[in-house]
Amino acid sequence: MLSEVKNNLIVSCQALPDEPLHSSFIMSKMALAAKQGGAKGIRANSKEDIVEIKKEVDLPVVGIVKRDYADSPVYITPSYQEVDELLASGCEMIAMDATRRNRPDNIALSELVQYVRETAPTIQLMADIATLEDAIQAEQLGFDCVSTTLYGYTEETNDKKLYDDDFAFLRKVIEHVRLPVIAEGNILTPELAKRCLQVGAHSVVVGGAITRPQQITNRFIEEIKSY
Repeated sequence: MLSEVKNNLIVSCQALPDEPLHSSFIMSKMALAAKQGGAKGIRANSKEDIVEIKKEVDLPVVGIVKRDYADSPVYITPSYQEVDELLASGCEMIAMDATRRNRPDNIALSELVQYVRETAPTIQLMADIATLEDAIQAEQLGFDCVSTTLYGYTEETNDKKLYDDDFAFLRKVIEHVRLPVIAEGNILTPELAKRCLQVGAHSVVVGGAITRPQQITNRFIEEIKSY
C-alpha cells in the first residue's frame, strides 16, 4: 500500500455513531467520491465500513477500529479484538495507537505487532503516534510507517497543531526515523497538504476537512461570526 499512496492523498472516511453520516453505506459512497476526486487510499473505521468500502472502490484501505475501554485512554485499535475485526475486513493496512500509554488489560504494543506479523504477514502496520519517542519506538517494534495522527490529542501534546512552526514536529519525526512518515491531523486546506509533502511526508491523510460536513460548516460559521 505504501508505494501506491506515495506523494498522494489518503482520505479518511469516518463517521461515529453520534454523527449525521454514520452509516457503512454512506461511508462507501464517501470513499467513492474520494476516489473520483483523485485520492489514492482510504482510511476507515470499523470492519463493517471497510467491507462496504471495499465493495465500492478498489483503493487500498488503512483500517482502524475505535473503541473505548474503561481502563485505558487508548481507543484506536487498542486490543486483540479490534485487530481480529480488521484482519477479517480485507484492509491492506492496520493502524493502531502506538503511543506509550497503557492499553486495555495492559496489553503490550509489541505483542499486538507480533500477533499481526504471525497471523497475517502481508498486512502492513501504521503507528499512530503523538511524540518523537513514540515514532522511534514504532520503528524499533517493526511498524511499516508512522503517522502523526495523535499529535495534539494526548495529554502530553494537548492543543498542539501539526502545522505549528511550519510543521516542525513533522520535520523532526522525518529526521529521526527511517520509516515513511504519514502526515495526519488538522490538515484543513490543500495548501497545508501540499506543504506536508514539500517538507518530506510520504503521503497525507485528510479527514474532517473533506468528509465531515458538520465541521466544515462550523468553520464557515465561525468565520462569518467574526465579520
